[in-house]
Amino acid sequence: MKGFGLLTALVLLTGAVKSQELYVFTEPASNMPSGSVGARLTNEGFFGNGWSSRTMPEVMIGFNKNLMGHGQAFLSDMDGKYRFEGGSLYAKYRILSVDGLKTHSRAALFGRWSRSNRPTYTEDINLEGDNSGWQGGIIFTQLLHKLALSGTLSYTKATNRQPEMATLQPDQMIGYTLSSGYLLLPFVYKDYKQPNFNLYFEVLGKTNPANGHSYLDLAPAVQVVLNSRTRIDLGYRFEVAGGMNRRYTKNMYLARVEFNFFNVLH
Repeated sequence: MKGFGLLTALVLLTGAVKSQELYVFTEPASNMPSGSVGARLTNEGFFGNGWSSRTMPEVMIGFNKNLMGHGQAFLSDMDGKYRFEGGSLYAKYRILSVDGLKTHSRAALFGRWSRSNRPTYTEDINLEGDNSGWQGGIIFTQLLHKLALSGTLSYTKATNRQPEMATLQPDQMIGYTLSSGYLLLPFVYKDYKQPNFNLYFEVLGKTNPANGHSYLDLAPAVQVVLNSRTRIDLGYRFEVAGGMNRRYTKNMYLARVEFNFFNVLH
């Protein structure tokens, strides 16, 4: 029992020290601990022609140290009445892990499959509620003591274009992100029960390879992690370059609460 308690404490300690990798708008190359289960509830608000919101309940599972998976559902009032829109499955597999003293390097491959019943009329592709399709990509993450940096490159294929909008709607998209997270508090780490306060700044971009249309968003965010188990996120993304017609994720806030349960599957 003492050994099991020590192992649990080490897992929690590791998760707390690396909390600055828990990006708000993107995923890191690191995985959640093996055998753990997480539950998220995310709400996004969109500002454009009026105001609308989307709610995304999500379950996450750490199958082993290299493989984890997510299952999401999408509900919104973007088409008038608040209703169920569809769902998504996401998997991430770590392919590189190099550890040092208060540093590490990670690389992972990821894939997503989504199904949405929304009629979309946008020049963007968003597999978290707006489009059906699939996505694949690679993530690189570097931890440097209290600073974590991460970059993502992805390819997305949409499968639900409206025939009458085929000339305006893309069926593929190249995505790229650059994320940074910094652990502001605590100044001196003593145990896993200390609250962690993280500051994030992320750059999110996409390009339509068919016509070169693109956009670039900036996304600052703050995060609190309690007892290495509970996570609270608040962020906002806004466009700074480019321009695509009627983009649902333009000028969007994000609020999230997440709960993690360790050693559930062991």
